[in-house]
Amino acid sequence: MVSAALTVSATELAKEAAQWREPVAFVDLAGERADVPDMILPACPTIGIGSRDHPLAARLDTIIEPHFDIDAIEEAVKAQSLAAETVTQVLRMLPALPREQALTVESLAYAVLQGSAAHREWIAGQPPRETMREGQVLLEREGDDLHATMDRPAAGNAIDRAMRDGLREAFALANADSSIERILLRANGKAFSLGAELAEFGTTTDPAMAHAIRYLTLPAREAVLCADRFEAQVDGACVGAGLELAAFARKVTATSRSWFQLPELAMGILPGAGGCVSVTHRIGRQRTLLMILSGKRIGARQALEWGLVDEVS
Repeated sequence: MVSAALTVSATELAKEAAQWREPVAFVDLAGERADVPDMILPACPTIGIGSRDHPLAARLDTIIEPHFDIDAIEEAVKAQSLAAETVTQVLRMLPALPREQALTVESLAYAVLQGSAAHREWIAGQPPRETMREGQVLLEREGDDLHATMDRPAAGNAIDRAMRDGLREAFALANADSSIERILLRANGKAFSLGAELAEFGTTTDPAMAHAIRYLTLPAREAVLCADRFEAQVDGACVGAGLELAAFARKVTATSRSWFQLPELAMGILPGAGGCVSVTHRIGRQRTLLMILSGKRIGARQALEWGLVDEVS
C-alpha cells in the first residue's frame, strides 16, 4: 500500500511541485477527471497509478503496469533517491535531443552518480570477485555482413575494458567501411551479456575523468552512427550494458528464453552505456523508467509487446 504522504492530486502537485520534498510522488489517475495542461513535475519521479489511456498519464514520468510491484518500486526509490531523481530528470530531457547529444547528457549524469556516497557505499559492500580472463570480440566478414561475437562465456559475457574496446572498434570499422551493409552482434555462451564487469566499478574515482574516458571509448557512440545497419541476436540474459547496446539496433531478435533487465538503480547509478537513450528510443521514457525503478526482469514476450525486441524465435 502506497503511503498517503506520497500520494498527491495532479492539481495540488501543479501548485506545489517546487516545494515537494518527498523522494517520489504518486498520482491516482482514477481520482483525476481531466488533464492539467500547466502541470509542473517535482524533481523526483512522479508515478501514475491507473490507466495509460488517461489524458493525464502522458505528463507523468511513468505509469505502474500489470505485474509490477508498486511497493517494491517505492522502497527502491527511497533506498536510492538521488539516483532515482537524477535518472528521472535525464529521461525528461532526452527525447528532445539528438541521440549523440543525449549520450553526452547521460554520461554527465552517470559521472555525477559515480561520485555519490550511495555508489561508493555499494562498491564497498561488494565481495571480492574471481579474476576472469579478458573478453574479446570476434570479427568475421561474410560477404557484405560483419559478424561481431562477444566471447567471454565463462563470465556471462560481462563487458570488461577489453570487450568494450573491441565492441567500439567493431562499430567503428562498420562506420569506416561503407561496403559493410550489416553489422550483426551476438554472443557465445548461455547469456548474451550480464552487463558491465562489476569488478571494474570504482577503478576511476574522478567523475570528470570517468566522463572523459566514456566519451572516447563508449561503444554506443559508434553504434548510433550505424544503427540503420546494426542488428542484434539475443539469447539468454540481456542485462545492463548488454541491453543498452543491443537496443540501438534497427532489429533485435531474441530467443524465447531471453530476458532483459536494467539493475543499475540498486547500485546508486543509472544506465550509463547508452541505455537511457537507446531503450527510451525503443519503448519510450515511461517504460524505460519503469524498468529502471523496478529493476524487474522482462521476459521475451513482454519485450516483444513493448517493442524492446522485434522478433522472438
